[in-house]
Amino acid sequence: MPAADHPVSDAEADALFADLADARALLLAVSGGPDSTALLALAARWRKRLRRGPELIAVTIDHGLRAEARREAAKVKRLAEGLGVPHRTLRWTDAKPATGIQEKARLARYELLRKAARRFGARHVVTAHTLDDQAETILFRMARGSGIGGLAGMARATAQADDLLLVRPLLHVPKARLLATLRAQALPFIDDPSNRDPRFARSRLRPLIARLAEEGLDADRFSLLALRMRRADAAIEAVVDAAARLAVASGGRRASIMIDAALLGSLPAEVALRLVGRALAQVGNEGPVELGKLEAFMAAFVQAGELRFRRTLAGAMVTRAGDRVVIERAPARKKR
Repeated sequence: MPAADHPVSDAEADALFADLADARALLLAVSGGPDSTALLALAARWRKRLRRGPELIAVTIDHGLRAEARREAAKVKRLAEGLGVPHRTLRWTDAKPATGIQEKARLARYELLRKAARRFGARHVVTAHTLDDQAETILFRMARGSGIGGLAGMARATAQADDLLLVRPLLHVPKARLLATLRAQALPFIDDPSNRDPRFARSRLRPLIARLAEEGLDADRFSLLALRMRRADAAIEAVVDAAARLAVASGGRRASIMIDAALLGSLPAEVALRLVGRALAQVGNEGPVELGKLEAFMAAFVQAGELRFRRTLAGAMVTRAGDRVVIERAPARKKR
């Protein structure tokens, strides 16, 4: 394994981007920080080594939250164009929320990137998430009580709306190696002070991760945990698929699902939980159910035993009557 202070080599970069060589275009999300600057440099060098390959477009999002952001975006533009990559700056012009600003900014950033990808004919949005980001994500989700799926962390590629794919080619590369890559090429990058702002949870987690690494729980261990959780999650989902084929049928009424109550009761708790969660998301009108709410719902269902049960959750109504569990769209709430 290369040393932590060893730059990413051309051969490594070729392997990191290999599965993107046949793409028409790649939209690179480049904030100007060290990780995304390294992404830009590595991708530009990789593309130049190809006889044919995707068009690269670098995009910087100006969230309008710091006075320096416009000047920083201009620096990224000069660097990108110096590397032979066209650049665009997009601005988040919506009113800024008083609370939850980082999450709202993140959602706005990805929406702007998706729109830009459509405009430039790119099906791939490429981000600079690193091994260190994976560790932060898992610890962040642990603190919020995530289940197995959450602890699987970020995947290398994630399907998005509009047939887009979000790709993280640097997900197994330590941040230290990206910094070494920038030093080797004498490339400048931007230091965003918000990354150290204690108002934000991720900023508070970074010192904790450093302490955990001293005890052996470093970014590599978190990444290994994510791999094992993803493997377990895939296995459970396969069992849920099989259970659904046996236990689930479309109801006689429109947009309803029936589940065999006896079979549901015989399933392992995690499988039953996910099976009902799928049905609620499919029939209801509020999207996927929050895990904690689904767990509380299923605990009440199990406690009711064979007694008649009727409750609503996530815009769906669940009724147990006899040997069937019926899940259908909940009646619209009466306006007061």
